[in-house]
Amino acid sequence: MALTPSTMLPLGTTAPDFRLPDTDGRTVGLDDFAGAPALLVAFICNHCPYVKHVRGELAALASEYQKKGVAIVGINSNDAESYPDDSPAMMVREKAEVGYTFPYLYDDSQAVARSYQAACTPDFFLFDRDRKLVYRGQFDGSRPGNGVPVTGEDLRAALDAVLAGHPVAADQRPSMGCNIKWKPGR
Repeated sequence: MALTPSTMLPLGTTAPDFRLPDTDGRTVGLDDFAGAPALLVAFICNHCPYVKHVRGELAALASEYQKKGVAIVGINSNDAESYPDDSPAMMVREKAEVGYTFPYLYDDSQAVARSYQAACTPDFFLFDRDRKLVYRGQFDGSRPGNGVPVTGEDLRAALDAVLAGHPVAADQRPSMGCNIKWKPGR
């Protein structure tokens, strides 16, 4: 496991388009979230200890904020051939086990991860109603073994600001996690 920080895509970046298969077999794209006051794109996977550390609270946060109209999508861009725990079949199991209420998409080509400049799992990107990036970075200050409770406070503060029509704090810290498992030659 290589501890990797997020790249911190520039604020104001327009959400890159995507169209990917969900765990239930349908295809989901950026345009499916039109009209939502905010869109959270979370690059996650099944096997990363950093994702496992926050996944319960991420599921709770998602359920809470989806009720407020926030669109949320999880994307797994890991090479499933080299990391079979991240295969689409295992994603189905993970989604059910954790209780994710959002679409969990598989980025087999890894093109979507590249377009978002995603670097690690978890890596969070929050876009406002106009699909401009207003937050990127950590869920909160908790990491496996550091003793800080998992609350999602950084992401929650950003979500609350967007929903209230306020600017998101500029002091944003990179997410830290496992590097995305890129396919050979990419």
